[in-house]
Amino acid sequence: MATEVQPDPIEQQPVEEAAEPTRRDRMKAAFTEQRGHVAARTKDWLATGDLDHVDIIQAATERKNRKYNEKIAHQNRIVAEAHGNLYNAKLQAENGDGHRSTFAHLGGRVAAEESKLAALQNTLVLPPTDREIANVRHAKKAGRAGLLAGGGLASLPLLGAAIEQAAHGQPLILGVVAAGASWGWYVISRPFVGRGQEAEAPFALTPASLPATFQGELSGGAPIVDGNVFMSVEQLPEGAKPFPIRNARTPDQLAQCVLLAMVAEGVPVVEVSDVVRQPWGWQCIVRVSDGTPAALITKSGDLETKFDLPTNGVRPQPIQARRACAILRLVDGDPFATAPGLPYRAPKSMSITDKFRIGTSVGGDPLDLSLAGVMGLWVAASGGGKTGILQALAEGTTACYDNITIDLDPHGDGLEDLGDCVRITARTNEQIEAVLLFFLVMSKARARLRQKLGMGKKWKASAKHPAVTIFFDEFPKGTELAKKLAFDLLLVGRKELIQLEIASQGGQKGYLGENFAQMVALKAVGPCKVGDTRAVFGDGSVNEGYLPHKLSPATDTDPKDAGHIYLQGVPGRPDEPIEYAVHETPSATLRKLAEERLEAGLVEPDQDSLDAMRGVDLPEYVEATYDNDGNIKKDAPVELLTWDQLLRLCGAQPAEADPLSDGTPRVTVEDAVAVMEKAGVDRMKTEVLLLALREYDADTYGEMTVDELKALLKTAGAGAPITLGQIGEESNPRGFKRDRLRHLL
Repeated sequence: MATEVQPDPIEQQPVEEAAEPTRRDRMKAAFTEQRGHVAARTKDWLATGDLDHVDIIQAATERKNRKYNEKIAHQNRIVAEAHGNLYNAKLQAENGDGHRSTFAHLGGRVAAEESKLAALQNTLVLPPTDREIANVRHAKKAGRAGLLAGGGLASLPLLGAAIEQAAHGQPLILGVVAAGASWGWYVISRPFVGRGQEAEAPFALTPASLPATFQGELSGGAPIVDGNVFMSVEQLPEGAKPFPIRNARTPDQLAQCVLLAMVAEGVPVVEVSDVVRQPWGWQCIVRVSDGTPAALITKSGDLETKFDLPTNGVRPQPIQARRACAILRLVDGDPFATAPGLPYRAPKSMSITDKFRIGTSVGGDPLDLSLAGVMGLWVAASGGGKTGILQALAEGTTACYDNITIDLDPHGDGLEDLGDCVRITARTNEQIEAVLLFFLVMSKARARLRQKLGMGKKWKASAKHPAVTIFFDEFPKGTELAKKLAFDLLLVGRKELIQLEIASQGGQKGYLGENFAQMVALKAVGPCKVGDTRAVFGDGSVNEGYLPHKLSPATDTDPKDAGHIYLQGVPGRPDEPIEYAVHETPSATLRKLAEERLEAGLVEPDQDSLDAMRGVDLPEYVEATYDNDGNIKKDAPVELLTWDQLLRLCGAQPAEADPLSDGTPRVTVEDAVAVMEKAGVDRMKTEVLLLALREYDADTYGEMTVDELKALLKTAGAGAPITLGQIGEESNPRGFKRDRLRHLL
């Protein structure tokens, strides 16, 4: 009989059903989930997770631009304050309460502050670095944390006030607070999904071929980086392609960018080294394996396209000491924007043999020179900045105690704003020819006088025996006789310290009349034609890196490259194809300097040279010719004048005029001084002066014309009308100054 199997007692036990969660439990679980959403959302908000990388970059860019604009505004306030101080000093000086040295100092400060403002305005604002971007995100995190903490503390008094009002039977505020809190909890307790922060910067789209290291920031976040980088062609990544220069943010990236572009253009480049980041772009040294760096110059236009730079953005400078190398500057800004302004030079504070600064190189080095015994040729097309260049040179020569500055210009205004401190200003052909003949004869006289004075083989400048610097602007507009006299002076004047600085719109024979461009010691060329570059610097100069023909002359609204030059023959400086900018000084500053130097006294020729000129034969081509009977066949084209005669011909005031004798000229001078004193001014335009004289004495001056008044004052020794500076709305009128007329009495 089979044994009956008994069921397992455990299996026979009934299974208990799971208890259904209560409403309290469901509410508790839902609150826990919502609290998790709130915590995650708050944490993400505090970490600025709602702002992607592009938003942060935009904020960093705006912050950088805001700081830049604040600097500009601050410097504008400083400039305005400087102008105000200058204006007050001008009023005090006109009233006799101020000192002219203080006035000149304030004028120099205005120029310096305006130079700083211009430098700031031309400074390139670089994109924010990674460090600056990170700082913006950290600042936003700190601000949000402070907002959260402050909001929590501020809500406690509000809640207390609501409860207190409810206890007094006014539950409205408590109801509003509760409703607002409920709505806020609903908004932030919804399910939360975090967003990524990765995004690409809109201003630096990095090509896929670049390695990840190209996302690195500039060292220390500074705008200038000197990375002593060395990279050869062999180190280039396989398959890498050229990319725009704006994507290079480190020296290594720049080296790779340059190598890739040059390889693509067929330049026999070997390596790139000495990479430097500048506010205006990049600078490095490039070495080629074959030929010379002329290949860089030939390919510079194509490289500008590869680098995505503006025209003339690739500027190679071959290095003389290393024939295979060139300094390569990749320019996307103004290299001269941060150059300092020119220093203040007091009257008679320097010697003509001293070097003085007139500009800055593209590499940031000062351009200083001495014009003692240096014949110069300065070539630039119309708008090339010749006037500014000559004024910068003359600003130095007129500050010398041992130099006489002469201004010749047959077409324009010459040295313009420095006219008061220029000893002779010649504008007509007669005046220019007479001046050139006078100093050509003086140079011959000095050649015979040097040994007698114990000077040796060269004239030695001193306050007693000064040098002479003649600026001849618009040389092609001069007469054939003037050009002949100037050419002869170029040949003999150097040893006698009678130096001639010629300025022309071109350097070829068609402009100069003679092929003397390359024989001049100092040669400088600004914006021009390529033929001028070759005529002045030589046929192979372009391949050597002399590229003034790539510079752009100014227009009415854009200065462009006016005043930028390449030079050869600067004493003490090697002849290298370096671009320089001659810094232009504001006209108002130059006029104040000229007035200050005039009051200190102008330098006069030494009597030894003047006496020695009497024994010098004239050049044959300036002498009269006679027939066999002794009759004049052809008059002398120009007459050799005495110094006083030359001054009067050019309308310059004699150095030591005797007191005026009684007569109409003296009376006119006395009356002119009287009407200026009556009007309380120290200068008057010629036309205004004549009107004042008519009102002062209608019988004497009622029918007098402006030309008759000029002639009377010139006879009295006052010379021609001079520039007066700002009067009302007129920026540069001409007339007479009270003190100069009073000096004649």
